[in-house]
Amino acid sequence: MPNGITAIAAAKPPRPSAAHDAMTLPLVEPLRIGDLVVDPPILQAPMAGYTNYAFRQIVRSFGGAGLLATEMVNARGFVWMDKELAEHPDRLWGVADEPRPLAVQIWDNDPDTLAQVGARLAHEYKVSVVDINFGCPVRQVTEKAHSGSYLLRTPDRMGQIIERVVAACHPTPVTAKTRLGCSRDKINIIDVAQIVEGAGAAALTVHGRTAADMFRGEASWDLISQIKPHLKRIPLIGNGDLDTADKVVEAFRRWNVDGVMIARASLNKPWLFQQAAAALRGEPVPPDPTVEEERALMVEHFRLVCERFGEERGAVLMRKFACCYAQGRPGAREFRKHVVMIDTAREFFDVVATYFPKA
Repeated sequence: MPNGITAIAAAKPPRPSAAHDAMTLPLVEPLRIGDLVVDPPILQAPMAGYTNYAFRQIVRSFGGAGLLATEMVNARGFVWMDKELAEHPDRLWGVADEPRPLAVQIWDNDPDTLAQVGARLAHEYKVSVVDINFGCPVRQVTEKAHSGSYLLRTPDRMGQIIERVVAACHPTPVTAKTRLGCSRDKINIIDVAQIVEGAGAAALTVHGRTAADMFRGEASWDLISQIKPHLKRIPLIGNGDLDTADKVVEAFRRWNVDGVMIARASLNKPWLFQQAAAALRGEPVPPDPTVEEERALMVEHFRLVCERFGEERGAVLMRKFACCYAQGRPGAREFRKHVVMIDTAREFFDVVATYFPKA
C-alpha cells in the first residue's frame, strides 16, 4: 500500500463535521454478531465485481470499517470449480490469508449447496462471518437463478436455507442480507425478519429499497427502523444511501439500528469508513485525500489487481475502478472516456498522466 495514506490524511487539518458540531452524538455500542465484536459498527457491503481483495486492502489502509466483506460468491459455481478445476473462485482471492474479521457472502437457492459451501468457508477458510444474500435484485440472480431477492417471495424457504447453513457453519455466525420486499406493494420485511431470527441467523442487514426499486429513489430508513421491535435477540444493520460521515451519524441518531453498512458510496470514497468512524467518536473528520494522493491510491489499486490477474486482464478489470476514483471531479467524463479503452499498463499510466482530473 502507499505508505501512510491514513497518516497523510491525519496530518492535514481535519474539516469540521455537522455531526461533530452537534452537542449530542448518538450512543453507539460495538455490534455483536454471535461471539464476534464489530467495532466500530460500520460494515463494508459486499458488491459483485468490486469488493475484491484489492479494494478491501485500500479500505483497510484507511481504517474505520469494523467488518469487511468479499464480493458475493455463487455457491453452485464454487462447488463446480472445486470439483472440475481444483481451484476456487476469483471472488475468494486473498480470503485465506488476509486479516480478520472478514465476511464472505454466498448466494444460491439450494440449502444443501449453500450449507456445503458455508461449511468450507467457516471451517477451512476460517472466515469470521458467512452471510447469505437474499437481496440482490439483478435479473441474472433473481429470474434466472431464483436466488437473491427472488427468495423474498418464499420466506419459509429462506428459513430452511438459514437453518441448514447455520448448522453447517457452527460456531461461525451466519447472517442474512435482504431488502424490504419484492415491491412497494409487497413489503414483507417484518415477517422475513422474524423468520431470519427464528432460523438461527446472528444478524440481519436490510437495504431500504425493494427488489423492484433496484437502486432507484431513496432508501426507506423509516421502514428499516420499524423492524427492530420485532427482533428479540439479533442486531439490525441498516443499508442504503450512506454517502457521508454525517449521514452515518444521523442513521444512528435517528433510526433504530445497531449497525450500518456502507455500499456504493465507498467505491469512489474508500476513506468514507475512516471519516464515519471519526464522526461517531465525536472527533474531527479527516479530509478527503488530495488529487495526488488519490492518484497514488488508484495506481496502488492497479498494481494489486495486476499482481493477481496479470497485466492484460488487470487492465480490463481496472477500467471500472478507475472511473470510480475520478467520479465527481471536474474532467471525470473525459478521463472515463479514455480509461475504459485501456488494455495495457502503459496505456493505463498514459491515460492517468494525461486525463486524470487535476483538481
